[in-house]
Amino acid sequence: MAANLTSVVMQFLTPEVIEQIASFLGINKAATQKAAGGAVPSLLAGLADLAETSAGAGQLSKLLSQQQAGSPLDLLRNAGPQALAETGSNMVSALFGGRAMDAMAQAIGKFAGIGDGNGKSLLGMLGPIVMGALAQQQRNMGLGANGLVSLLSSHKDEFVKAIPSGLVDQLGASGLIDRFAGASERASRAASQTISPTYSRVAGQWPYWLAALVVVAGLAWFATSRQSEQSVAETPAATRPATGTVGMAPASMTVDGVNLASNLNSSIDTLKSTLPGITDPATAQSALPRINGVTAQLNDINTRAAKLSPEGRSALVKLIVVAIPSINQMCDKVIATPGVGPVAKPAIDDLRAKLDELARV
Repeated sequence: MAANLTSVVMQFLTPEVIEQIASFLGINKAATQKAAGGAVPSLLAGLADLAETSAGAGQLSKLLSQQQAGSPLDLLRNAGPQALAETGSNMVSALFGGRAMDAMAQAIGKFAGIGDGNGKSLLGMLGPIVMGALAQQQRNMGLGANGLVSLLSSHKDEFVKAIPSGLVDQLGASGLIDRFAGASERASRAASQTISPTYSRVAGQWPYWLAALVVVAGLAWFATSRQSEQSVAETPAATRPATGTVGMAPASMTVDGVNLASNLNSSIDTLKSTLPGITDPATAQSALPRINGVTAQLNDINTRAAKLSPEGRSALVKLIVVAIPSINQMCDKVIATPGVGPVAKPAIDDLRAKLDELARV
């Protein structure tokens, strides 16, 4: 029988680790344990959802291949709580999207009584530990590049069932639990009354959560799907400012409930906050998940762009053409930084190729 992946990850959260996290967050160990017990299966459920799309599976496989051998707890010992929380927050945000991560953090914070800020810091600390544990499991089981991705997908029901009932209510209220389970699973649970009323109420909805930790089922990948929350509700007019990054977000650029201009805006914002922070090989390595996440999101935008009207495609091209020069400048600076090129260049080359492809849709 395959290992219970929730238990595999939880075994790394020893009393010593929980105590370190609690001390960093400034909360008691009981609250930290409660929050971690809900966050881990939620993250795994999100990752399983991410793995169900080709773009998400590719992104996840790439991230797993970058995890170094050794105990995931070495991350906490070597990086320290503050650095781990910051790096992990960026990674989780890149995987699921910033809005999804915020929603998840809010749900966990309310569930465990630790507050939104501590909920987000906790997700940041647990994200790398979860990924490290999964990479170790992949090595121990001798799985290929996509083996663990398939294993995650097959265990999604297990992850959802492991989420504490109180947190299920919070995730349901945020619209996130709908991403974790498929329609058939929701129907069977509702029929047997084994899930909370909140879960049943949100079963017919399709608002993409904060991207669910880490992780779960309705868009091309976690990061892109959470943006569907913003699509129609946040774009009431034919032309709406796209938060100032890539210009205007016309309603004609919404495809399958996803506003491509908003997603593009999010991707560019991530790059502008990530690339300038790369100053040496270590920061380059920690930035790779975010760069790869943006590349996967741009790939999803490119796929959806085929459904745009000619006017919509033209508008998308204008947005990306405006953004490319500044991104290229930042990329050139990163590659020119001593010692950084060998680490970052493959990911940056992939990113630039995707940007160029989008400029020709």
